[in-house]
Amino acid sequence: MMHIRRIGLIRETKTPPDRRVALTPDQALVFKEQFPDIDLVVQSSNIRCFPDQAYRDAGVEVREDLSDRDLLIGIKEVNVQELLPEKHYLFFAHVAKKQVYNRFLLKEIMRKKITLMDYEYLTDEEGNRLIAFGRWAGIVGAYNGLRAWGLRTGGFQLKPAHECHDREEMNTQLKGLNPGAIRILVTGGGRVAGGAMETLSLTGFNIVTPEEYLFSDADEPLICRIDPWDYAARKDGRPFELHHFFTHPKEYYSTFQPFYTKTDLLIAGHYWDPDSPRLWELSEMSRADFRIRAIADISCDIRGSVPCTIKATKIAEPFYGFDRFRQTETAPFGLPEAITMMTIDNLPGELPRDASGAFGEIFMKEILPRLLQGDQNEVINRATIVRNGRLTGRFSYLEEFVQEGADD
Repeated sequence: MMHIRRIGLIRETKTPPDRRVALTPDQALVFKEQFPDIDLVVQSSNIRCFPDQAYRDAGVEVREDLSDRDLLIGIKEVNVQELLPEKHYLFFAHVAKKQVYNRFLLKEIMRKKITLMDYEYLTDEEGNRLIAFGRWAGIVGAYNGLRAWGLRTGGFQLKPAHECHDREEMNTQLKGLNPGAIRILVTGGGRVAGGAMETLSLTGFNIVTPEEYLFSDADEPLICRIDPWDYAARKDGRPFELHHFFTHPKEYYSTFQPFYTKTDLLIAGHYWDPDSPRLWELSEMSRADFRIRAIADISCDIRGSVPCTIKATKIAEPFYGFDRFRQTETAPFGLPEAITMMTIDNLPGELPRDASGAFGEIFMKEILPRLLQGDQNEVINRATIVRNGRLTGRFSYLEEFVQEGADD
């Protein structure tokens, strides 16, 4: 077990900035009560969704220098210039899938003999993630999809989510929404899709089954959510098995075609493996029966399951257009041949207060006790990518990836 007595909540240093935090001021106060022997401080930040004074009011010290801390906790990747040598860090690192854009970050973590733990790999013994922002990505992503549709059609305008004080204000924007006979499809059955359905349910639109969605010609707004067995099938003709789909994705093909002939707004919230089939191929987008005109790709796999997701967008500029005939980027609105795309890759950052609060609740319950009081099920160990500058056994496959970037 790590010997942790001094913890620091670091400010976010990634560009563009992220305003989230792992513990809200109220949660920091509870932390001090539950773990009186642990010294918690917060690094000063002028972008965090909770001001420094809110932590001071909760009795938590706020300062710049965290060099005396044993464990440093953030949300997104840390700027390499800010990494302190020989410290323990916990944040979403985005290195374990060989993300080239973060190779230098991983190299610096190893060079500085840092121990890196990644939230994404904090799992139970069955491999289920214990903590994530997926639900909030879905909540905001579905709202942005509706906003994109309103801007595209000129039928209504929604206030950008990041300009809302919190989720409650965002939800009020959906009251009385009248988009016409729009057909909205959500893919996936996990946290992301669940969050999307939470937002869409506030519209009061009729939620239907996949069968009803495909065969109904109702002149009213419709919402449908589909699972993998609705849009993929086995090449050998055997019945669909979810575990088999996850473990042998190459053995499946897409059956999504009927859905793109019936959908106006697609909200993609499903998990995608590079070896699994895309929902459709680029060549299909020029077909006369390709109906989709707006896509909120919450999963945001670049050139992945949604092939017209060619880049990630930012909160300040959330939309781009994709010409379905020329297969090129274009203006997001005003061109009938363009699909309006929303591909923000840090959607929970649009509602940082709510997302931080929900994240902190799970962090306090599931993660902190394992960090501070013992890790019998090796949850922390499984999430440790680098220990004292060396890749752990589970992540040793990254060695070649690091070496490939020797000149970074």
